[in-house]
Amino acid sequence: MNYLDLTDHQFNQEGYWNRPLDSLNPPMAHDLALFDQNGYDLTDLEQRYAEINLTPAKPHREHRRAVKAPWFTQPDRVEGAVLNHSLLFERKGYAGAALEQLERWAQINPLVYKIIRMRPKWGLDFSMDYADRAGNVFEVLHWEYDGFDFDEVAERKRQLEVKFAAIDWDDAAASILKRKDQWHHLDFFAQSDWKCDYFGIVKERFKMVIWD
Repeated sequence: MNYLDLTDHQFNQEGYWNRPLDSLNPPMAHDLALFDQNGYDLTDLEQRYAEINLTPAKPHREHRRAVKAPWFTQPDRVEGAVLNHSLLFERKGYAGAALEQLERWAQINPLVYKIIRMRPKWGLDFSMDYADRAGNVFEVLHWEYDGFDFDEVAERKRQLEVKFAAIDWDDAAASILKRKDQWHHLDFFAQSDWKCDYFGIVKERFKMVIWD
């Protein structure tokens, strides 16, 4: 069986935040600490812009915050094909009054250019695991896809929704387990390519550097 539920969450096509912060004080170095140039984790400064632009960031692993939403969900399962996570991610650029504010602050604190130079980015993340009572455990498929072109990523989302919703994940996991000798010895990227080929889906593309 499939056991997956597709949510009705969609990407926000708007790639930029426009509303400035109320603060008159330029940000400090710690407001831009732990900048994620490859992914979707937001600095403290970005989180403040997210809130004032009515897109509050959500907790994402300990200290991390991201603009994200569930993609597929699954009822609680403890064996067989078990969904680890399935998420839609967004990272915004800045425009209008928000950009003007940041450009003023960058003259005092050049670290602000880290977020001024960001390009809007959208991402898909789907991770299906397998576990059984014989002690077998592995990733059935962990597929991530990023892009700066909204229409392209939205089309990938549409394509993969049809594909993932049609798969019997328990059967797929059993079939992949039988072929363990073909992929288990491969490194991370080679395993990913093998599984993308197995499922007949586009290769992964992720950790694209966000700076223009």
